[in-house]
Amino acid sequence: MKHLSVVFAGAFCAIAGIASASQAFASEVLITDQEAKLPPPKGAFAVATRGITRGPRIDYVADAAGMKSPIRLQLKFESFGGAKIDPATLKVTYMKDPSVDLTDRVKPFVQATGIDMPDAVLPPGDHTLRVDVKDSDGRAATSSFVLKIVQ
Repeated sequence: MKHLSVVFAGAFCAIAGIASASQAFASEVLITDQEAKLPPPKGAFAVATRGITRGPRIDYVADAAGMKSPIRLQLKFESFGGAKIDPATLKVTYMKDPSVDLTDRVKPFVQATGIDMPDAVLPPGDHTLRVDVKDSDGRAATSSFVLKIVQ
């Protein structure tokens, strides 16, 4: 009887492991319907830019214009001069009034090389995101881009 309960417990753990693994690949809500309905920001929003800099670069890797949700949100970070990207300094903001901090939603998908969120769920519409990050030398980079989501 002891052997049977161990086998049953092992089978249960295996099934639970499969369930949790499938949840890891589930779609993640990046922007809710309520957040998308917020008004646009008033006036222009500041983007930190300076002259020639050796600071990091943020590139949005776009699949195509007019994407359907869920999308693959992929950003690439590049650092220069021997510095490394500091993922702890990352901030992702949905540009609305008031602005919405999306950093915690993308954090599980962040690496020093960028962000790779395979199934980001967004409602239809145009969504302006701002991404800020620093390198190990304290140099900052900011990039803004628009995600165009169709029905």
